[in-house]
Amino acid sequence: MPKMKTNRSAAKRFKKTASGKLKHKPSFKNHILTKKSPKRIRQLRKDRTLEAGDEAKMKSILPYL
Repeated sequence: MPKMKTNRSAAKRFKKTASGKLKHKPSFKNHILTKKSPKRIRQLRKDRTLEAGDEAKMKSILPYL
């Protein structure tokens, strides 16, 4: 049986936490920040964890993460 390939673009965007969940940076923080409120920009600083349904899909994309 050959090894499964890791999706390299996904591997650069997701990291595994100590409890085994996948964390990532939220979107909408790159440009056109002038129209976004300071509260919204501040809340986008934190890393997010994936929902359970999305995490099941990512297991096939990231088999060795």
